[in-house]
Amino acid sequence: MKAFLTGGAGFIGSHLVDKLISRGDDVTAYDNLTSGKKQFFEHHLKNDKFTFIKADLLDLSQLKKEIKDFDVVFHIAANPFVRLGEKQTRLDLEQGAIVTYNVLEAMRVNDIKKIVFSSSSVVYAETPPLAIPETYGPTLPISFYGAGKLAAEGLISAFCGTFDFQAWIYRFANVVGIRGTHGVIVDFIDKLKKNPKELEILGDGNQQKTYLYVSEVIDGMLQGYEHSTDQINLFNLGCDSDTTVTRIAEMVVEEMGLKDVEFKYTGGKRGWPGDVPRFQLDASKINKLGWKAKYTSDEAVRKAIREILDNS
Repeated sequence: MKAFLTGGAGFIGSHLVDKLISRGDDVTAYDNLTSGKKQFFEHHLKNDKFTFIKADLLDLSQLKKEIKDFDVVFHIAANPFVRLGEKQTRLDLEQGAIVTYNVLEAMRVNDIKKIVFSSSSVVYAETPPLAIPETYGPTLPISFYGAGKLAAEGLISAFCGTFDFQAWIYRFANVVGIRGTHGVIVDFIDKLKKNPKELEILGDGNQQKTYLYVSEVIDGMLQGYEHSTDQINLFNLGCDSDTTVTRIAEMVVEEMGLKDVEFKYTGGKRGWPGDVPRFQLDASKINKLGWKAKYTSDEAVRKAIREILDNS
């Protein structure tokens, strides 16, 4: 398989590069290195199965030139910093909708028909306290990040309907693991390194979400891609458990070997405007294809904490 991978230097993208290369696939990673890091895949740079192109997806003309003769496009690139939308309201329009349009248009021009897209559970926004299936709706995101992902899904669906594309869309739970550069675990570790006696926790600490280890996300994406054949294949990726923010704080404190840390909560049910305080995904659709998370949410979080600390 010849795969073109946007965001290949990022957290999830670089793990996907590792997996595809290990299978013997030919991989081209396309990344502007704004948030990704070349060091994440530098061990592949001498491999003739791997190519890296430093470029921006907003440059449609260059993208059209580079995205030729591939079997499938894995579109992983996105703004990884969800909270930035509060201050930069155009960011997720560009990094969600516009870059996705550019990828799809470049594929159309070069007659590439298959796209695998990393969406997010935030497209569901506020939901009842039950496991949400892919058919839940209406999807009314409350963050610019969620709006960008949902707009991208809509564009992918339109290209499928108009130009006979085939798509695999994955709505992820919160993804954690080694190479993580942002998110609650990294935030807590950074804060405690600066002040090991006190930890600020955004919101009331009761935010309760599902966390999925990054290698399991990659396995789930490939399982769905290789075992589903609809024109649009939409899957939730999550596990059957969740973890509160306070519990994450406790695990970080434990793994750092700290004592008597005072937790200071900023208050309110959300950590920031647009934060979805609670969700649970129904992943039974992908489970039926043979993929199921091996780690519970707590286990994924603790594994990620240990790896990030070991590599910091």
